[in-house]
Amino acid sequence: MKANLDNLRREVLAHLEATGFTVFKSYPRGMDLGSEAIYWDSETYPDYHEFVAAAKSVGAHMMTVYSREFSAESVDEALETLAESGLSRDERRPIEARLKELRHYEGFVCQIELSFSDRQRTYIFDQPTEWYEEMEQLIDDIENSFGAPIDDAPLGGGYYSNN
Repeated sequence: MKANLDNLRREVLAHLEATGFTVFKSYPRGMDLGSEAIYWDSETYPDYHEFVAAAKSVGAHMMTVYSREFSAESVDEALETLAESGLSRDERRPIEARLKELRHYEGFVCQIELSFSDRQRTYIFDQPTEWYEEMEQLIDDIENSFGAPIDDAPLGGGYYSNN
């Protein structure tokens, strides 16, 4: 997997234009759709051409395109969260070192998402870089170190009835 998906982004946009798609530049759609989103198996079938061909075959005319440029701000936020985590100093050190290394990717395109809708479903092709997936995993590990949130409200939503 390439470290920077900028060339791939340009290639995708040119291919979509050449195949007659209207390109709608959007925010990522996958997280907001829940069960209505159906993801392409981009690990087994990483060629976006097949995804575009599938969209064309069902009559799609518009493709949403999202690309994420990596910001060192994400690393800074992760480092702040890491400092507040319940991890020991020995557990934090390798995570902190790796997060600092990832800062070198600032400005790189780290994720491309293509999507189209058909019959009330949204089909998504998501292609992140390996290092960005690693970054997301590190953030998940840090957040999981805090454990389950504590809810002081009594069972039943905090309402009390004399009935």
